[in-house]
Amino acid sequence: MRAEDVSAVLAVECAAYEFPWTEGIFKDCLRVGYCCWVGEADGAVVAYGIMSVAVGECHIFNLCVHPDWQGRGQGRRLLRHLLSVALKHKADTAFLEVRVSNAGARSLYASEGFCEIGTRRNYYPAHKGREDATVLARELRGLESVSAGLL
Repeated sequence: MRAEDVSAVLAVECAAYEFPWTEGIFKDCLRVGYCCWVGEADGAVVAYGIMSVAVGECHIFNLCVHPDWQGRGQGRRLLRHLLSVALKHKADTAFLEVRVSNAGARSLYASEGFCEIGTRRNYYPAHKGREDATVLARELRGLESVSAGLL
């Protein structure tokens, strides 16, 4: 992701989420040096992922696919790419949060080896108050041998 991608990334965010991140948040992620990637199809940004990597861990902050492109493998490809990048940065564990109600994302993460390790109460904004997040994690050890096949 580059600064010139932010408007396209924001459009994906707004199409996918009722409570989207702001343009400023995306710019801040780039400014502080998070691992920020876009997924493209037909010459357009259709997905993005943002992750931090430090002290042997990665934390996936946001992985989003435009609703028109969901179910076509974009999220899985981007997730695998992020994990590959985390390995290159010597991370051995990946963490993320997902809305309790987001069955599609939860299924994707489970199929990629993520396990539930906790709950963050009232983590996400919702129309009627707040929604819990499920905290997921997966070890990256052993993934090194297959990382070439991730993409």
